Amino acid sequence: MSSTPVTETPPASSEEALAHFSRRLSFEADCWDVHASMASGDADFVLLDVRSSDAYSAGHVPGAVNIPHRTIVEERMAEYPAKTVFVVYCAGPHCNGANKAAVRLARLGRPVKEMIGGITGWTDEGFALESLDGATAGCGCD
Repeated sequence: MSSTPVTETPPASSEEALAHFSRRLSFEADCWDVHASMASGDADFVLLDVRSSDAYSAGHVPGAVNIPHRTIVEERMAEYPAKTVFVVYCAGPHCNGANKAAVRLARLGRPVKEMIGGITGWTDEGFALESLDGATAGCGCD
């Protein structure tokens, strides 16, 4: 039987797939799950918008705290208990600000996950953004 571009490289074993995808879930949260958790009022994490304060003001996920990724340092994070789980996001898949923030938090020994999709994923799901100034949100992740 011939293979297609999909099966040309065979899939991993079920055991390997289970380990791989389970591990990914320990690093990621999707927008739907973040929304459901925030809407329940029982979120057991702090949602961090790691873009610039201008981008945050223009539009952010309701309930998110703005800490630009470059400002994630021990002194700034000291207000949160050591075991606080952080979920970070930036503009979207074209932006690596959330990854930079996750690295900084991990270096500080803080538990962290990324909200995959960022603002782009959030709005793609049909969820609204809060705006402080009415402007259009951009990446603001430099």
